[in-house]
Amino acid sequence: QVHLVESGGGLVQPGGSLTLACAASRSFNNFISMGWSRQAPGKQRELVASLTSGGRTNYVDFTKGRFTISRDENKNLLYLQMNNLTPEDTAEYFCHVSDRLMREDWGKGTLVTVSS
Repeated sequence: QVHLVESGGGLVQPGGSLTLACAASRSFNNFISMGWSRQAPGKQRELVASLTSGGRTNYVDFTKGRFTISRDENKNLLYLQMNNLTPEDTAEYFCHVSDRLMREDWGKGTLVTVSS
């Protein structure tokens, strides 16, 4: 139903910042929620942050105010601004959306590596 492509991952030093972007083939206005999840090596995938169509945000505790989710409606882009990164943030980051029937679509992910 929608093609999602993440970008912006890479290698960053501890304490550094990255901004991930997710480009959608359709407007995010078609979905009731969108978000970012991550999966670290050997661990289960976990939610990082979400954003509803009404603009309400939800952050998982470990983001501790370091991450910000936002979107550009005109460009069909979803962002995740990440500051003060730690090695524990190393993971593959995925964007995803849910429609009104709770059907989900996921991107293929972008790798974030936090290391000195």
